[in-house]
Amino acid sequence: MRDYLSWRQADCHINNLYNTAFWALVQKGDVGTTEAEEILKVLRPVIFGRACITIVQGTVASQKNEILFSRFGINYNDEPEQFKKGSVLFRDYGAVSIGSTISNAAEQQGEERDFSKKRKEKEKKRRSKAEIKLQSMDIIRDHFWEAHPWLLTDE
Repeated sequence: MRDYLSWRQADCHINNLYNTAFWALVQKGDVGTTEAEEILKVLRPVIFGRACITIVQGTVASQKNEILFSRFGINYNDEPEQFKKGSVLFRDYGAVSIGSTISNAAEQQGEERDFSKKRKEKEKKRRSKAEIKLQSMDIIRDHFWEAHPWLLTDE
């Protein structure tokens, strides 16, 4: 799941950068949509054996950033995070898992025993009412996953 969500966030960034450059060209650069598409494409020669063909390849991020900054004074890094990274919606249980909550309670009481199914269900129900958060943050790097380890478990 982590790889999939990381890929989706990277895709969000790529699409937003393209759309930011595209619409800046159209709205502020006084070019049509077709011309804006052409500006954001580059022709690249590719050699296959003895034949050389030209393929259309999209611009890279640095070229889009340069277009935004040099033509429109837009520093893409200053754009709001919600547009660059998208929005992450998750249930915030805190750093304690269901099993460790029950284990910690037993240790505090000096007990080492299994808790009843009813107690586990009660804990599960309590956690199902945890706060739902909406944030724009980097989920590609480790920090998010280290702070929210339960997202990658079945608990």
